[in-house]
Amino acid sequence: MGCGAGGERVQIYWIMGRSENSKNRIFVQNKDGSVSTKAFDEKKLTDPSLIIYNPFRITKGAYIISNGNQTDTIAEFLKEGKTFEDALKTRTYEPDSPSYTPRISGIFYPKGSYALSIIKAGSDKQNPKRESILIEKETGTPNMGEMITTYECDGDPLQSFIGLPRLMPIKNTAQENLDFYWDMLNPKFRVSILINWQNSILIRNVNV
Repeated sequence: MGCGAGGERVQIYWIMGRSENSKNRIFVQNKDGSVSTKAFDEKKLTDPSLIIYNPFRITKGAYIISNGNQTDTIAEFLKEGKTFEDALKTRTYEPDSPSYTPRISGIFYPKGSYALSIIKAGSDKQNPKRESILIEKETGTPNMGEMITTYECDGDPLQSFIGLPRLMPIKNTAQENLDFYWDMLNPKFRVSILINWQNSILIRNVNV
C-alpha cells in the first residue's frame, strides 16, 4: 500500500499457489466494484474455505483489501460505525496447520490516511499464539509503498513474515505497477494480481 506520484491511493495485492487447489483461482471484478477470487475450473475445486473470498471491497468511502474473508468482517464493522481495528480484534491467523498463514489487511480511509495490519502465529508452532502488528499513516510518500507478505521465505513449515513492512516502489501508472510486480513474482507460484489505483482496478490472472 502506498501513494503514486500525484498522491493517488494505491493498493497492490497478489496471490501465489503451491497446491493445484490454490493455483486454480482467478480474480474477477464484480458490478459493485469489489473483487472476488473464483475457481478457474469448478470441477477441480476441492476446498474453497481459505481460497475463495473477497480481497477488495469499498465500504463507506474506504478501500479495504486483505488476503482472506476478513475483508468482509472489516466491511461489516465499518457499516456498523465500528473501526478497522475493532474488526481485526475478532480475527486470528488461518487454521492451516502447520503453516498458520497470516491474515494481512489494509485500508485507505476517505481522506487518504491508511492502515496496514498482519495477524500471525507466534514462532512456537506447537503452541501458536496470536501476534499482530498495525501500522498507521496519516499520509503516504509519493512513489513509495509498504509491503507485507504472508511468508518470509521457503521452508517446512513456512516461516511467517518477520518485522515491519518493507519499503517498495510505487510506479507512475497502474499498468507499470502491474507489470513490475508481476515480473517480480516467481512464475512457478504466481496466480493473480490486482492493482487498485485510486479506485480503478487492473487485474491479471495466470489462468485465462
